[in-house]
Amino acid sequence: MKLDSRTTAVLTLDLQTGIFGFLPESLQITSKAGRAVEFARTAGMQVVHVGLGFAQGHPEISELKNGFHRVKEKNLFVKGSESAQFHESVYQPGDLVVYKQRVGAFAENELHLILRARKIEHLVLMGIATSGIVLSTLRRAFDLDYDCTVLKDACFDDDAEVHRVLTEKVFTKQACVITVEEFIQQQGA
Repeated sequence: MKLDSRTTAVLTLDLQTGIFGFLPESLQITSKAGRAVEFARTAGMQVVHVGLGFAQGHPEISELKNGFHRVKEKNLFVKGSESAQFHESVYQPGDLVVYKQRVGAFAENELHLILRARKIEHLVLMGIATSGIVLSTLRRAFDLDYDCTVLKDACFDDDAEVHRVLTEKVFTKQACVITVEEFIQQQGA
């Protein structure tokens, strides 16, 4: 399916130094993700990097053991810190960055407002983890009436079977699920 570059945004999801620190094997997707982002820029699509970003001291994280407590204990993903930086394969200075403080890309931030202000109708998703931010973002994007594409070989999950089931059986109900090369070919490049 050929996408209108004026109404399409490519979202990189949690492709940050700190995430790669937790899941070093996920670095395997950086070349595919980088290729997709490079193509998107050339095609005139909006590129948006969405990732974890907290204020100093992590006031957004409660004292409860809610899954984010390790981030606070280790002082990770503070905006401007190394762990919050986006991987060099996808990020260029001046790129649009949206921070979140929970799993999904739309969680308590301005992402939806930014996309609507730019008249974005179609989202192309990639990131880490398939069962985390990609799943949460796709579900919310679908509920917000965005058309979505998931680049399955630019997504990573530390459980290969979960990744397979999501990309082959679950995501296909709400998105077009293709490879990076299929995405580029479909756009006529």
